[in-house]
Amino acid sequence: MSDYMKGMDISSLDEIERLGARFFDNGREGDLIEILKSYDVNYIRLRLWNDPKSPEGVPYGGGNNDYAATLRMAKRVKAAGLGFLLDFHYSDFWTDPGKQRKPKAWEGYNVEQLEQAVYDFTKQTLADFARDGAVPDMVQVGNELTNGLLWPEGQVPHYDNIARFVSAGVRAVREACPAARVMIHLDNGGKNELYRTWFDQYIYENKGADFDIIGLSYYPFWHGSLDDLANNMNDIAVRYGKELVVAEVSMGHTTQDYIAYEKLAPDKRKGMATKPELCAKVPFAMTKEGQCDFMKAFLQTLENVPEKKGRGFFYWEPAWLPVSGSGWATETSLPYIQEKGPCGNEWANQALFDYDGNALPALQVIKAYQPQDEIVKGGKS
Repeated sequence: MSDYMKGMDISSLDEIERLGARFFDNGREGDLIEILKSYDVNYIRLRLWNDPKSPEGVPYGGGNNDYAATLRMAKRVKAAGLGFLLDFHYSDFWTDPGKQRKPKAWEGYNVEQLEQAVYDFTKQTLADFARDGAVPDMVQVGNELTNGLLWPEGQVPHYDNIARFVSAGVRAVREACPAARVMIHLDNGGKNELYRTWFDQYIYENKGADFDIIGLSYYPFWHGSLDDLANNMNDIAVRYGKELVVAEVSMGHTTQDYIAYEKLAPDKRKGMATKPELCAKVPFAMTKEGQCDFMKAFLQTLENVPEKKGRGFFYWEPAWLPVSGSGWATETSLPYIQEKGPCGNEWANQALFDYDGNALPALQVIKAYQPQDEIVKGGKS
């Protein structure tokens, strides 16, 4: 396998397949993972939530990524011979810069108990994956940790607690899964000041446990220009000496709505996240061709990172089709994350498959791309 990651986050796959999603390449139906592999994808990222259901057992949605669902997909990934990145959220549902809610089972824990819980949960989960034949090749300790994790104890500016919690996870990975590489992941990949502040605090001020890869999210609608991404990656590659992977990226392929596919009343769906006013900020058209152009420019940005530290990407949810019944959340989840909704699919127009499950041309761009150092080594290993 090449050491350059052409990755995809397909965490919703287990759910959408159950709801009837089908995938096609050049008119022929196929297994999603095998289709992606045929386009030179070599890594799959899967999220893990602690307990994504209500106390009464009603699922929160968004893929319902508990251990069982994630394991089902991970075993398919391993069987296909692809790398497996496991993304711990350390929450019962979504975490990002706007929310990092503790798992229900950890409510009321103090700092010491939270630190121990991260360690125990990480170590036991990895032992379970090993037992069940799906050892991760890489582990992400927390998701988009820009503003910390396990709030309020681990919320910025409590960088000392953030370092304690993340370090507990890193130690658990090193012990339970010593061959796996460890990633620490922030969002807003175009914001250099954020990365300098966060990693200076973690590495230098609070002596956090060592790790291997800095992960970045980069969405062109929210995170600045590709020049901003380049400036940040070029700086932190040298400043911290770590390999860099864009752990989340996407670009839209259409502005056509998919309400007919979701089969939801207008007041029950959030609609596409990329509203027209956001599209206007991006110098790429929201078309199949524009998606290709973005991917070419994005891949070149990674190519130009100093010392060949730009080691790949994970396209976020390239296959989240707008099938009826699958959305970012269910009504049951909203009290837990303290959001109003509505629910529904926000992502379908940013996938690498159209609404009917047909592979889009941007996959061919990904297949055709080969990093210069891989060419020097004589192609893929």
